[in-house]
Amino acid sequence: MKFDVQKIRRDFPALDQKMRGGHTLVYFDNGATAQKPQCVIDAVANFYEHDNANIHRSAHELSERATCAYEAARAKILKFLNAPDTYCPVYTRGTTESLNIVAQSWGQANLREGDEILLTQMEHHANIVPWQITAQKTGAKIAVARILPDGSLDMEDFEAKLSERTKIISIAHASNVLGTVNDIATISALAKKFGATLSIDAAQSSPHMLDDLSKIDCDFLSMSGHKCFAPTGIGALVAKREILDSMPPYQTGGDMIEDVAWEGTTFRPAPERFEAGTPHIAGAIGFGVAMDYLSNLDRAAVHEHERALCRRMHERLSEIPNLKIFGDAKDKVSVVSFAVAGVHPNDISVMLDASAIAIRTGHHCAEPLMKTLGVESTARASLTFYNTLEEADYFADTLKRTINLLSL
Repeated sequence: MKFDVQKIRRDFPALDQKMRGGHTLVYFDNGATAQKPQCVIDAVANFYEHDNANIHRSAHELSERATCAYEAARAKILKFLNAPDTYCPVYTRGTTESLNIVAQSWGQANLREGDEILLTQMEHHANIVPWQITAQKTGAKIAVARILPDGSLDMEDFEAKLSERTKIISIAHASNVLGTVNDIATISALAKKFGATLSIDAAQSSPHMLDDLSKIDCDFLSMSGHKCFAPTGIGALVAKREILDSMPPYQTGGDMIEDVAWEGTTFRPAPERFEAGTPHIAGAIGFGVAMDYLSNLDRAAVHEHERALCRRMHERLSEIPNLKIFGDAKDKVSVVSFAVAGVHPNDISVMLDASAIAIRTGHHCAEPLMKTLGVESTARASLTFYNTLEEADYFADTLKRTINLLSL
């Protein structure tokens, strides 16, 4: 079936607007956050207009409706991930909080002096800093697997760094800078071989519908709603229920307790154990609707369209003198990071904005990776299924003119 990108674009009202200079928005900043389909916007508005109430522990109709919608969204997350019933989704504020729960709750309860945490050079700060803090508190050590010149993971080095001391592997499924898609199936098999727990940062892979928990046997998967076309401030930690039930709470307060007495407190099982206080109810409902939206798309057609976008971007940007693309792995999502000799990435971004092109510049919360690449920052264009080949060409043509102007 041919992918009808124009039909898809009509679902996203933000894409159909004029920006500075009268140009139509070209949104190439999807790696930071994605635009929202009308169905998600409507679901959030409907909640606040008709069903606004706190969830759980109430018999009135509004609360019942809110609770049902909030809980139903969990099943939609599991369906989207094709997750077996051994997995349990915990609502979080996003991937960052999910990874912090793994590092602080699981990590501080299970790691000891001499244990090792295996990361890679391509990790986001959210998958580095929590482990550094946990390592300081437990005496565990962090090992870091190298990347190859094309931005792919050096699997020989990765395997060489595995040992009986490796207690957890925490790795991005897809790099937010390089676009590299890691071979999680192989990494999962290696984790099992060495008896290591496996944590997946799916912030950049889940929007591209790459995560299938029936094929990827991981222990933890962290994802963000806002990158998956859902509201901001909502995400999920999807983990094996038996592991979650063995972990101490991350935060304490209302709704996560079983019983409270002055002598002590007992806690509810997952997911409630990790959802203290009033949650982002509207966000969770919108998250569920976004999961339905993605689940109803033709994944094969989406993947082919995004591969075509990525190829076009690489082809067109490769024509520009003095421009270097970072990340040319065989398997990558439609993220293209680049730098131009003698031109600051932020100047490029400002000039592109004048033509209604939205990209991102900076270190992309990946300073160790920037040092590995030998740069302080890059410009990053991150595309998704509602972007078009025509937009890619407009971007490349505008970028070339921009560089010429900035190089005068």
